[in-house]
Amino acid sequence: MAVTRAYLDWNATAPLNAVARAAMLEAYDLPGNASSVHAEGRRARAALEKSRRQVAALVQGEAQNVIFTSGATEAANLVLTPEYRMGRAPLRIGRLFVSAIEHLAVRDGGRFPTDRVSEIPVTAQGVLDLAALEAALAAHDPAEGLPMVAVMLVNNETGIIQPVAEAARLTHAKGGILVVDAVQAAGRVDIDINALDADFLIVSSHKIGGPKAVGALIGRGEIMMPAPLVRGGGQEKGHRSGTENFPGIVGFGAAADIAVRDLSERVSLISALRDRLECEMRSTVPEVIIHGADVARVANTTFFTLPGLKSETGQIAFDLEGVSLSAGSACSSGKVGQSHVLAAMGCDPALGALRISLGPDTTDKDIDKALAAFRKIAGRLKPAGQAA
Repeated sequence: MAVTRAYLDWNATAPLNAVARAAMLEAYDLPGNASSVHAEGRRARAALEKSRRQVAALVQGEAQNVIFTSGATEAANLVLTPEYRMGRAPLRIGRLFVSAIEHLAVRDGGRFPTDRVSEIPVTAQGVLDLAALEAALAAHDPAEGLPMVAVMLVNNETGIIQPVAEAARLTHAKGGILVVDAVQAAGRVDIDINALDADFLIVSSHKIGGPKAVGALIGRGEIMMPAPLVRGGGQEKGHRSGTENFPGIVGFGAAADIAVRDLSERVSLISALRDRLECEMRSTVPEVIIHGADVARVANTTFFTLPGLKSETGQIAFDLEGVSLSAGSACSSGKVGQSHVLAAMGCDPALGALRISLGPDTTDKDIDKALAAFRKIAGRLKPAGQAA
């Protein structure tokens, strides 16, 4: 008899949804290269451009401003560069400001030299410190070039929603460029690139039920663009050369189409599951810490510390109980290390934390299984708050 597991690691990757899978299988049967002018090529091009429109709709953007990449990491490295052009004229970016809780793909600064990357702190609640950002931008020397600010819309560990529109106001007041990592926000909150006033958004396919190794950089226009990261045959209007990952892009488009449908209803159902989970966790162990519980979060994420339980120990213990969760970001080659997000919030990162993240297919039975595992693992700690 097969053992039923509870998959509660949707922030790491969402299972491939059936619609995306079917679209990909159909795409694999199309022989044409989307850059070819014959009938097969035109058919492939039409399918690719349909996907471009679907991905643009994910953020209420324009299809012509979507650049497909191999994933969010490549998109970040494409957009985070001091080399830009405004039309045909070069545009100099002097410094990159990143929040202290950014994903490592952004926090590492992309193509900026290390000495031209500055970190902006967050509050104890895990929210970007807007006063600190304003002060940093005020101190920036415009003679170095324009400032660029990179802020995520939703933190991948805590699920905390960041004040992007406010950051945009501060950034644009200094003539700067705002880059927003929307990877964990897509399919979980309404995203409007214009309402956010973001210059560029980064999105990823596998976080919304599409295939892995596909992402996109979405701009608000085509006049101001970064220097290409991948050069060659000039695909994606010269912004990202290389034959497009056609089946992957088609799957991405199909997943994006599903992700924006009935969003409020889906979020409401997931929120009810997450609230029950956290309520019963607190009932079992009143000392449990739910990080970000007092500020706006997406509905699917619980990032918690169980006093006396180390992250790596807890992850293994839950796994042995048939529950898949994580100790934060899953993008560090499988390493379980101390959380830079916790450190940025002023918490002792040695305490560790575990992340449960839900998705559209999560059921009450999954929550029951997670809670049973939580009670069993908590019961092995003695007394409350001390290691067994």
